[in-house]
Amino acid sequence: MEEALRALLLAGLPGMTGERVNWGSHPQDMTTSAPASYIVLHLVGLNRGRTQQGSDGIDTSRVQIDAYAPGFITARDLGTGIRHHLDFHRGGGFEAIFFDTARLTREGGSNPGDGLYRASLDFIIHWRTSHVG
Repeated sequence: MEEALRALLLAGLPGMTGERVNWGSHPQDMTTSAPASYIVLHLVGLNRGRTQQGSDGIDTSRVQIDAYAPGFITARDLGTGIRHHLDFHRGGGFEAIFFDTARLTREGGSNPGDGLYRASLDFIIHWRTSHVG
């Protein structure tokens, strides 16, 4: 699911973040002089689907997607683009992706003017575990 979600984001947001979409870490090429927009994904929760007979083959995950940008409007618009691209998506192993909640904040830094803006979105993702590719 992790690789498929990253690929889905990269395909749906061309040019907005380049290749700067990573699980759990900020991009290595960040510079403080000219910060670029980027996305960080976090797996917040994972539930394995099961029945009395065993696994039903569908995982349900909560994924937090943080979109960072140097300006409030850019972060907000990037978050809106992510929401529109992923909400109600189905296909490629994804049984369903549903938008859940969003927050708009500003990250602190040693200098108050250096902080990046962040759109933080939570999604509930139903993924077929038998999907290959």
